[in-house]
Amino acid sequence: MSDKSPLILAVDTKEIDRAKELISATRESVSIFKLGLEFFLAHGPKGVRDLKEAVGDFDLFLDLKLHDIPNTVASACKSVRDLKPRFLTVHASGGGEMIAAAAQELPETSITAVTVLTSLDTAALNALGMNAEIENLCSEMARNATSHGARSIVSSPQEVKMLRATLPSHIELITPGVRPSGSLSHDQKRVMTPHEAIVAGANYVVIGRPITGAANPAQAAREIVASL
Repeated sequence: MSDKSPLILAVDTKEIDRAKELISATRESVSIFKLGLEFFLAHGPKGVRDLKEAVGDFDLFLDLKLHDIPNTVASACKSVRDLKPRFLTVHASGGGEMIAAAAQELPETSITAVTVLTSLDTAALNALGMNAEIENLCSEMARNATSHGARSIVSSPQEVKMLRATLPSHIELITPGVRPSGSLSHDQKRVMTPHEAIVAGANYVVIGRPITGAANPAQAAREIVASL
């Protein structure tokens, strides 16, 4: 399936009917739709299958952020194999063996390693006893993840330029923490506009509330794509 744009829509709802509405309304501008824990815990794999049957097939970004021992993560990956996710997120902090287990279980899926969450800043990391600079921590996490089979990386837009310069060119960079000019940042602390993130080297930007919370999601998606 060819991409209509570098926009990934975060369909952050647990309601199947609402998810149907959002996907149907924005398909003109969006090819990849992100379903996360809120939806998956409410409906499981069957909910994803039912959604695809209702609206037609779409490229799935399955945002589960798996983080456990390698055997458990491998089993979890096996459980979602039939959903054929294009992207499946795991935490980079789970380590190389865990990432390799996921990649081995789902060879057709781009295992996507999440580095430092965009809701965290330096003070939050220090409170956890992690005193490394965010950029250095993100770089090391990404390097380790890709050397163990991750084919895409999630980081804030502020680290994208550095990652694009240091990682192999085939590694896809995906960034949340992007907000159109004038939008609220909500719980995201390290943000850029979508255009700035793409210029910095992101392959895809993940956007949710500026579209899903808009009075006209289709128009909001079109406007964001036009800004890119």
